[in-house]
Amino acid sequence: MVPADRREETADQLQPGETLLASFEPDLDHRLSYAPGLIVLTDRRVLAREPEGTAAPRWQSWPLTASVSLRTVEHGGAGTLELVDAGGRLAYWRYTSGRGTAAQRLAQKLVGWRARAGGNIDAPAMAVCPSCGAAINAEDGRCAACEAGPAKPSVSALVRLAVFARPRARLIALGFVLTLASTTAGLVPPYLTMPLLDKVLIPYQNGKSADFSLAYWYLGGLVVAAFLAWVLDWGRLYVLARVSERISADLRARTYAHLQRLSLEFFGGKRTGDLIARVGNDTERLCNFLSLNLIDFGTDILMIVMTAIILLSIDPLLALAALCPFPLIVWMVYRVRGRLLRGYRQAGAAWGAMTSVLADTIPGIRVVKAFAQESREIERFEVSNERVFQSANRLNRVWSLFGPTVTLLTTGGLLVVWAFAIWRVSHPPYITVGVLTAFLAYIARFYTRIESMIRMVSAVQRASASAQRIFEILDKSTSVPEPVRPIHPGRLSGRIELRGVRFKYGAREVLHGLDLTVEPGEMIGLVGPSGAGKSTLINLICRFYDVSAGAIFVDGADVRSFPVEEYRHNIGIVLQDPFLFYGTIAENIAYGRPDASRAEIIAAARAARAHEFILRLPCGYDSLVGERGQSLSGGERQRISIARALLINPRILILDEATSSVDTETEREIQAALENLIRGRTTIAIAHRLSTLRRANRLVVVESGRIAEIGRHDELLGARGSYARLHQAQMELVTGGSANGT
Repeated sequence: MVPADRREETADQLQPGETLLASFEPDLDHRLSYAPGLIVLTDRRVLAREPEGTAAPRWQSWPLTASVSLRTVEHGGAGTLELVDAGGRLAYWRYTSGRGTAAQRLAQKLVGWRARAGGNIDAPAMAVCPSCGAAINAEDGRCAACEAGPAKPSVSALVRLAVFARPRARLIALGFVLTLASTTAGLVPPYLTMPLLDKVLIPYQNGKSADFSLAYWYLGGLVVAAFLAWVLDWGRLYVLARVSERISADLRARTYAHLQRLSLEFFGGKRTGDLIARVGNDTERLCNFLSLNLIDFGTDILMIVMTAIILLSIDPLLALAALCPFPLIVWMVYRVRGRLLRGYRQAGAAWGAMTSVLADTIPGIRVVKAFAQESREIERFEVSNERVFQSANRLNRVWSLFGPTVTLLTTGGLLVVWAFAIWRVSHPPYITVGVLTAFLAYIARFYTRIESMIRMVSAVQRASASAQRIFEILDKSTSVPEPVRPIHPGRLSGRIELRGVRFKYGAREVLHGLDLTVEPGEMIGLVGPSGAGKSTLINLICRFYDVSAGAIFVDGADVRSFPVEEYRHNIGIVLQDPFLFYGTIAENIAYGRPDASRAEIIAAARAARAHEFILRLPCGYDSLVGERGQSLSGGERQRISIARALLINPRILILDEATSSVDTETEREIQAALENLIRGRTTIAIAHRLSTLRRANRLVVVESGRIAEIGRHDELLGARGSYARLHQAQMELVTGGSANGT
């Protein structure tokens, strides 16, 4: 809990009988310089050890009164842990964002301790596990998916799969009929052995009169039953496997489609690898469960029920003796299923975390190699891989004990049957050897099916954990909903009006009542310092997010009244770092219009000044660009993204730092392409290079989430306000750069 090198010093600060609850290590001082400290929470006080070199006493303490609480605030890559009471802030400590979860856990530990002690508490803010994205327990700061803890076993998520099974109800019914028929055929052979032994073989061996020709009829019956069981079993497996594959495919398609419709807010809190693991691995586990385990489970249930009926009809007393271990087995299943479900949830989270490492490092392999961090990434993967191993190993420990125990109980059941059967053979009411043989054959099948069904416990909990992870996605609703009474925008003219627009990221408001009107065909330049809210404003206009207050109107209608897809067909975006998909140049240009002809694609490429360099590629427009377009230069990727925007002929154009990361010559080419792109379109451009916005009709200066100034370049320079200061700072930077260059 407390770092080993500070345990003795911390213990000296504790009062007699004082209990240490938790600790946290802030790593910044009040000037945001690196300086490790220590905060200790006890059942009486909050203790803080200040960093070395500070004027404050090394140890300070504050008593835990009824109004004292801890809260965290994060902004700009750093966080603040505040100790507050009814009168305001008592103390605060700074930390880097990487320690944000630990700071939240300390605050929640105080809340949890007060809840147990019956103190007065407020509801804590929800914390999120950085490993798997699940909610962190407010009481102990632990993630239920990643750490051992109580978990409620449930197959309710599997029951929800019935929605996907409903369209295949006829095939499922056919599969059930085939299962019933094949199970019945499989129970016939032991029943035929009774008359074969009692009426033919045993009398014949003892020299008594017996019709030996009946043996051939019984043998024929055994052959027919075996053949029927084979045919019916083949049909059963084929039909039900086809149904399960179809259900799994539908589930995959539904999950991916739902992911596509979720807003950017959802993806901001998720790791790519975890989402890939859910759509890929978890649906594959469900497919295996439905196509293999569930079919066997249905057969096992039918076989157990029908065998029990036959056993009771043959000899009720012997059947009851055979069923003695069954209640104990059921009790063991009930006890172990919760641990299995929790284990599979942990395994799923660990697997998602490992996949996330791959999703981070493989696309970013150039950065890894540029900074010579191969060893670090190998170590990071090994840590994630070890977590996968440990979670699987915990499951194996449970299962390795449970499985053999069930086998021991079933073997004991067989011994009970043998002992009781021997007594029944030698004591009245007697049973025949044929009855005993058939009974033993049935009871062997009965216990074999029980062992098979017990193995289903593991499969059910694994599938249930996977289903829960998938339905966690399907249950998410987008924060950008479709309108109830939609207005179909058609071809917009592009008039944009912002009325009192406010927006919050969580509890932090970043836009504070913006009002702005952009006329059709007008070009607006957004300028301002980093973090002022420029990109947030563009995200709202594109409706990647919805405003927290106020409204955005396009052509006089609230954008929230437009169907999202129809509205975005009117918007073209050129980003600072254009994203290209794996595929050909032509496919990337035509991404927004897959039905575009080759002539239209070439015309867009010509207008974007991309045609010449495309023709120099080995296969021209059919050249593969590689994942994320890594085989092309930054300027080439940017011109392809401009061609992609040109091809859809948008009415509203968004330029987000489109020329900030290229050289001067490439910038000229891109600027020439942009002139073709912005002509006749409502354009909103973000640029830190103020020189790139000289063609703008107006410049809008955004500072701290508010509009500070609006005007043309010359007007704003003359006003000597925020824009003039930005311009002066850039001129000094350019002049200084030139001086340094000379």
